[in-house]
Amino acid sequence: MKQLPEKFLSRMETMLGEEFPDFLKSYDFPRKFGLRVNTNKISVEKFLEISPFHLEPIPWIDNGFFYNENDRPSRHPYYFAGLYYLQEPSAMTPASQFSIKPGEYVLDLCAAPGGKATELGAKLQGKGFLAANDISNSRAKALLRNLELFGIKNSMVTNETPAKLAKYFPEFFDKILVDAPCSGEGMFRKDLDVAKTWDETRPAFFGKLQREIITQAISMLKPGGKLLYSTCTFSPIENEGLISFVLENFPEMELLSLSDYEGFSKGCPDWGNNDPRLAKCVRIFPHHMEGEGHFLALMKKDGYSVSNKTSPSVKPDKASKKLLDEFFKNMSEPLDFSRIDIRNENVYYLPEADTASLKGIKFLRNGLFLGELKKNRFEPSQPFAMSLQMKNFNNIINLSSSDTRVMRYLKGETLILNEDEASQKGWHLVCTDGFPLGWGKVVGTTLKNKYPAGWRLHY
Repeated sequence: MKQLPEKFLSRMETMLGEEFPDFLKSYDFPRKFGLRVNTNKISVEKFLEISPFHLEPIPWIDNGFFYNENDRPSRHPYYFAGLYYLQEPSAMTPASQFSIKPGEYVLDLCAAPGGKATELGAKLQGKGFLAANDISNSRAKALLRNLELFGIKNSMVTNETPAKLAKYFPEFFDKILVDAPCSGEGMFRKDLDVAKTWDETRPAFFGKLQREIITQAISMLKPGGKLLYSTCTFSPIENEGLISFVLENFPEMELLSLSDYEGFSKGCPDWGNNDPRLAKCVRIFPHHMEGEGHFLALMKKDGYSVSNKTSPSVKPDKASKKLLDEFFKNMSEPLDFSRIDIRNENVYYLPEADTASLKGIKFLRNGLFLGELKKNRFEPSQPFAMSLQMKNFNNIINLSSSDTRVMRYLKGETLILNEDEASQKGWHLVCTDGFPLGWGKVVGTTLKNKYPAGWRLHY
């Protein structure tokens, strides 16, 4: 068994009683690896038809699968097409359990690196608004990259404290996910380094921080809206203790039941206030399920929500519109110019939400970055490519995932095309098995590679 902190083990033995030996044995089991299908780009059924991996369904995740580590899905072209996200199976549970409808306004308050935000965005299906925030700038950059890879086009990525966000978004969101920073006890089996940093003061430290975060989150939730709170720790003070704090201090918040699964554990046997409502909370233990430790609680705010405001109309100048029209004549659908925002020659497609009054907030991206206006031309961006389907653009280079040119493209190399592939000059959407990877420009029988340097493979 891995070396675990003695005071952690003592508390877990008190919590679990006769189940404690089974809990200890679970630390000798090999960890499971998970893959979650991006339903914003492909259905689960279609993905299973084309998948080259050895997959087994994760029973409690509709679009989640265990995969064989030897498959190395992070190096397959489908990963770079954004067809799936690699995520620990239990960590898939909060976003999977959260019912999101297209058109809703959704906030992932502690979102980096994007495992849950990408699933929330996929559920919106391009409608409504996703705000994804992280207080760490470096982690927020990773979050942005993953949302771009997933083709999420109706999002805003912010880098703010919850308190600052609350000033800008009072009672604004239909749904809020708070996957709170925590002591990480549920990840000890996955990453022993987390256990090495643990001491008995960490649960109380994070418990205080979580109360501050949840207070701000509740203020941003619409009446009638729902909030899902989750952690990856076993500590009662950070789990049932936090929910007790909410129920005692925010009478407008009601604890709801989550969908059941036979491996879910309800509430904590050692939480001492005997509130029967806490039985609606869900715990995931590694000796009950094939995943790491997790906690979930779903709450609803009393009242009735009002309809969302849409973004104000904006108009590009005539010269910019002309350059955009020239490029977008190759698109199967017209561009909605009422949502185009041009800043410093960068062109953005704004989300539906009214975000016009956000001056002073730190954000990495508001909407979808379409590309840049340069002298006499428009150059499309990588995030724009990832937001498209192959049918959206007229000029296509579609390569089989087994074609060696795919990996060469992902490394930034120039490609040689055959005559059929090079029948049209200019911008082309480069795809693999029908799924976009990025842009290239055809000159003669050569494809000039426009895959951005920061996205390229280096092995």
